[in-house]
Amino acid sequence: MPEVTTPYTTGMPCWVDLMAKDQQAALDFYRDLLGWSGRPGPAEFGGYAVCELNGRAVAGIGPAMAPEGVPEPPTVWTSYLASTDADATQDAIVAAGGTLLVPVLAVGDLGRMLIAADPQGAVFGVWQPGEFFGAQVLNETGALTWNELHTTDVPAATAFYGAAFGIEIEPRKGTDSYWELRVGGRAVGGVTLLANDPPGTPAHWLTYFAVDDLESTLDALVKAGGSVLAPPVVVGTGRMSVVADPQGAPFAMIKPTAL
Repeated sequence: MPEVTTPYTTGMPCWVDLMAKDQQAALDFYRDLLGWSGRPGPAEFGGYAVCELNGRAVAGIGPAMAPEGVPEPPTVWTSYLASTDADATQDAIVAAGGTLLVPVLAVGDLGRMLIAADPQGAVFGVWQPGEFFGAQVLNETGALTWNELHTTDVPAATAFYGAAFGIEIEPRKGTDSYWELRVGGRAVGGVTLLANDPPGTPAHWLTYFAVDDLESTLDALVKAGGSVLAPPVVVGTGRMSVVADPQGAPFAMIKPTAL
């Protein structure tokens, strides 16, 4: 079901966004690579752009900004988990050992959000919908298709995300080295050990976008100034590669078996 028309269940990944040093360059890059359309938004929202795929909201790209004396946020994709009560989720995150980076704030009438890090340091967002509930398309070429937590401690992540969101983390059938994030009995994301990443990589969430031809999309990415961080490999759900855009933001592209 690529089109999403109702709010996400608490704990489900519902949105991803990127804060870029050069917003227009990022908008142009993802337009050409994944077929998105988007333009800088109103000043009251910091120019944040809601990008669309065939007229449906798919991801956000904003300009990297920070108060004077505070470092700009890193150029990374942030995964947002849904909540029906951002304040209660904020309290649960802190009680479970997480760290608040941006406390709950209202985004006009669109919704309420916060940014936090889990006890292992992986940064994520929380979104409580108002007029906007999140991505309107999933699991379609050019759209978000998977969110994956890279962690140093799966049992600790299981305890944290369970306490904060009610998410269950269970081994994927047929493997002892990959886990699934499950909400309401449904797999909504994955978990892998950070030991599989290059040395020095911090705990993080990785965003996956679906493509219909991995090799040609990788060629286009490199020609546009992006880089391949991990060459293509076959996984249980398709063939994927970890890459970075020209401003250094890592993400994954996958040609799903089902597409």
